[in-house]
Amino acid sequence: MNDKSGDIEKRTVKIFSIASFLNDLGSDIIYPIWPAFLTQYLKANMTVVGMIDGLGDAIVSLSQAFAGFLSDKIQKRKIFIWMGYLFGAISRIGYALSKTYQPVIVFRILDRAGKIRSAPRDAAIADVSNDLTRGKNFGILRSMDNLGAVTGIILCMILFPLIGYKNLFLLASIPSFIGASLIFIFYKDVKFQTKIFKGYSLKLLNKNLKLLFFVSSIFALGNFSYSFLLIFANQKGFPIYSLPVLYLIFTFVASLFSFYFGRLSDRIGRKIVLIISFIFWLISLLILIWFQFTAGFIMSFIFYGLHKAAFEPVHKTYISELSPVEMRASVLGGFQMMMGLFAFPASFVAGILWDRLNLLAPFYLSIILTIFSIILTTRINEGTDNK
Repeated sequence: MNDKSGDIEKRTVKIFSIASFLNDLGSDIIYPIWPAFLTQYLKANMTVVGMIDGLGDAIVSLSQAFAGFLSDKIQKRKIFIWMGYLFGAISRIGYALSKTYQPVIVFRILDRAGKIRSAPRDAAIADVSNDLTRGKNFGILRSMDNLGAVTGIILCMILFPLIGYKNLFLLASIPSFIGASLIFIFYKDVKFQTKIFKGYSLKLLNKNLKLLFFVSSIFALGNFSYSFLLIFANQKGFPIYSLPVLYLIFTFVASLFSFYFGRLSDRIGRKIVLIISFIFWLISLLILIWFQFTAGFIMSFIFYGLHKAAFEPVHKTYISELSPVEMRASVLGGFQMMMGLFAFPASFVAGILWDRLNLLAPFYLSIILTIFSIILTTRINEGTDNK
């Protein structure tokens, strides 16, 4: 990579990292109080809460796939990225001004549609990186995401008792407005594609990428929401008022180690670090099964944070490298849509097993699926041949 390309890479990563930190800070200022905002402030029942959040998840999955495809089609990244941050900022103002839950539905759709930024942004990072820096760059981005989340949660815990719902939502919009402005002013699209995108076809995807998608889907089916981990800890004696501490622990650990696992994958390969991430998830579950006391819960969430730190940046790096360069955003968007769509049955099945068998049943299912995922991952050929 020449000096000019290196400068573009550093500037792009820096701009995206700051914008990601600011946006996640804004998102997670309101995250801890979102259920209470709907049920206590707006007087919505749980059916409405489920409908609003379920609709949001569906919008996320569809918007990412659509934006990734369109980004490749028009060979533009910037417009999707800054508009995504802008949607998030506007939605929080809408939340603050809402007096009933009906307007919130519209603003929730706008908020989750802001995820149109994800696939184009990840593709832009992959575009400006090389094989020796791609994992590190995704790791930096994920670290800043998680650091913003940690900061936002802490600010929520401090500020909410002082300023209430409306002012907190208005405050949460400011970081995202700043992030959108940074992208709009300082980021410029850089074209690295060597081919023109002519359409999406599975025939253009190599067998290693298809296998990685299959592995991801198997693992996703057992990778239920962390809410199950929190509820399990609470039912086994961890105080409910201290549950945010466990959330902070895994988010902080993920923020601290994402960069290092990304960089490690540049050195020893994506496949090995991906397998390590699966092992961390297994350890987290096994600790909860065998050590059901305070220290065990804390250790479990530390390993859960390590799993997130290793899995999220390296997974995206691996997907981007195995994708045809002209289809990179489309494949990343399709991958993120798939993970989003599998998130619902994963948690739904886990809930059924929890209610009808016992609390540990979803853990055992996840362990089986994770071991299967590890075995399948070993069959992926390391490398970045996209032809």
